[in-house]
Amino acid sequence: MASTITEQLATTIEEPLARLVAFEPTTLPVLSVYLNTQPDQHGRTPDVAPYLHREFKALARTWEPNSPERHSFDRDVERIVSYVTEKIDPAANGVAIFACWGMEEFFEAIQLTTPVNDNRVYAYNQPDLFQLAHLDEQYPRYAAVLTDTNTARIFVFGLGHVIDAEAVKGKKVHRVKVGGWSQARYQRRVGNAHQEHAKEVIERLGQIVRDDHVSHIILAGDSVVIPLLQEQLPQEMVPMVEVMKLDIHASDQDVLTATLEKLQQQDAKTAGEKVDRLMQQYRARGLAVVGFEETLEALANGQVDELLISGALEASHPQLEEVEAILAPEIPDSNGGTESEEPRQVSLPDLLVTKAKQTGAAVTFIEDATLLESTGGVGAFLRWRA
Repeated sequence: MASTITEQLATTIEEPLARLVAFEPTTLPVLSVYLNTQPDQHGRTPDVAPYLHREFKALARTWEPNSPERHSFDRDVERIVSYVTEKIDPAANGVAIFACWGMEEFFEAIQLTTPVNDNRVYAYNQPDLFQLAHLDEQYPRYAAVLTDTNTARIFVFGLGHVIDAEAVKGKKVHRVKVGGWSQARYQRRVGNAHQEHAKEVIERLGQIVRDDHVSHIILAGDSVVIPLLQEQLPQEMVPMVEVMKLDIHASDQDVLTATLEKLQQQDAKTAGEKVDRLMQQYRARGLAVVGFEETLEALANGQVDELLISGALEASHPQLEEVEAILAPEIPDSNGGTESEEPRQVSLPDLLVTKAKQTGAAVTFIEDATLLESTGGVGAFLRWRA
């Protein structure tokens, strides 16, 4: 089983998330650790060691000292503490670590420029992916084009920081006083130069979209160049685009802040529309379900096309019996096949997200908790109805 120990800030979650989704459930404990390492207002990095010591000490008591589960757990604790003590980049604002020594020494560590919501330690039969998937949606990989009629700056952002940036410069057209062109000819030349610049920018943007797997595009520029860029857009890129105003001379950080805010505003609008459509489908007995039990059952049957889940749902953890009633074949018994008493701390949000990822369903986090409040925080669009 592949293990990845990262000592650099991650630029994408896609590959590690895919490896974690593919992790087969085991009777041994899988530790999932989320740490917020964001400095405080005085620039001091929080000391997470006491928190880890307290959580690991409490968990250790739940296995017999000489059991295979306890042995795997103890080795994982050593590896996690060592990594946190020695390997974390000072620029990291969050860290996610997943470990199971007994499964071919599995260890996956991801350092992030974005902070995680809370310090959390989970022990379960597979990795807990809710926070990681949530971060992946909150800070997507996207491109931003900041341009006038002559110069363009193209950025690729991911996980809340600049991954790449480059400039595209067009040819300037100068007016000649003596022996110069007529006004009409000059204007045509100017127009052609602007169009050529727009074409060059979109061609380069298309390469970036393909090479960097970009799913969102922000176009920012003046009223002259934006229509020219839109005319050059390939049909497949049109749904990705949002347009906004931004100073051509804005700093990289200001571009990141402004464009990410624009994306989040659009996501909030789209979320409201999706929830309205979900409720309409559900009321009409269409291809939709709402609520914990119906959604989890649909996920278990492979029916779900898109899962809608409240970003605040992680605070709610149902009892194991409620989950076992729906997914009994997939969850080990409380003893994990041994005489030890394992802590099967089932996270409902994680079960929903992980099952969606495993069955190829899209996952959309709804940041406004009130939108899904009446459904218990979860619902889904279906591929088919039984």
